[in-house]
Amino acid sequence: MTPLVQVRDLSKTFDVSAPWLNRVVERKPRQFVHAVDGVSFSIERGKTLALVGESGCGKSTVARLLVGLYQPTRGDVQFDGQPTDAAQNAAGLRTLRRRMQMIFQDPYASLNPRWKVLDIVGEPLREHGLVNMSSASAGARGADALKAKVGELLLSVGLAAADVEKFPHQFSGGQRQRISIARALATQPEFLVCDEPTSALDVSVQAQVLNIMKDLQRSRGLTYLFISHNLAVVRHVADQVGVMYLGRLVELSDKAELFGHPRHPYTRMLLDAIPDIHMSGRSRTPVQGEVPNPLNPPTGCAFHPRCPHANARCSQERPVLTVFQGVHVACHAVQEGRI
Repeated sequence: MTPLVQVRDLSKTFDVSAPWLNRVVERKPRQFVHAVDGVSFSIERGKTLALVGESGCGKSTVARLLVGLYQPTRGDVQFDGQPTDAAQNAAGLRTLRRRMQMIFQDPYASLNPRWKVLDIVGEPLREHGLVNMSSASAGARGADALKAKVGELLLSVGLAAADVEKFPHQFSGGQRQRISIARALATQPEFLVCDEPTSALDVSVQAQVLNIMKDLQRSRGLTYLFISHNLAVVRHVADQVGVMYLGRLVELSDKAELFGHPRHPYTRMLLDAIPDIHMSGRSRTPVQGEVPNPLNPPTGCAFHPRCPHANARCSQERPVLTVFQGVHVACHAVQEGRI
């Protein structure tokens, strides 16, 4: 079966140079950050792929590239067999945007504080013509239909239909994120990109939002790309997990395989850092060091300065993501049997 989403060699480079005059006076070259560097993966219909990694590894940039908020420097994204680049006509892009939506990280920043919930959730319905508001005769009926539809969407995420008349400041963080989910569901999308949708919420509220997302996935057949740095959350929601480090995928496998038999040293360190009450007596290997400066990344494998298994080859030759015992992993030590 053809995957719903296919990403091939996706890369994004940002120019972070100082202004031209400063560079001339100080004799400094232009500087570039490779935020995403050659990422490839696919997501099957109705499944969830989670991307995990430390802050600054490029997860959110991948999310924005998929929905078209950024244009890729290299590579392409295919949705349902069709490319998503800007070369398509306006009608094709409009259809694509209706089928693909995004839930942002901060529910306090992603909702307009001056709009009522009716306007926030109803905006995609009006923009995509899913409710007829055009003619004067249809205006009253359209307004009632819009209110009814927004009420249905709010009920589907565990809020009350009467909440349509409230403003965002009248809700808690978890309730605001439910409003964001309702807005994303308004166009009946097939694919949702979730950029750390629970990271700004309390743990108990996180569980409620995640359960709502799982229920919606089952009832509507949704496909998710789930961005997170919380492996406990990922274990709850994902079918496949991709581990990113400094803009590159270092491991990609099924959830059970990754949590049961992690291959890459970085994945092992991330899993060792998870608190587990049943393993209180086991010695742990904390994640050593810090993520290198992306303006000046290490040669060879980007993880080698922090890796206990690194050798001379790791510092000189960058590993390629290859299949090893059914798992995609980019590590010389794994491929050579040193781990």
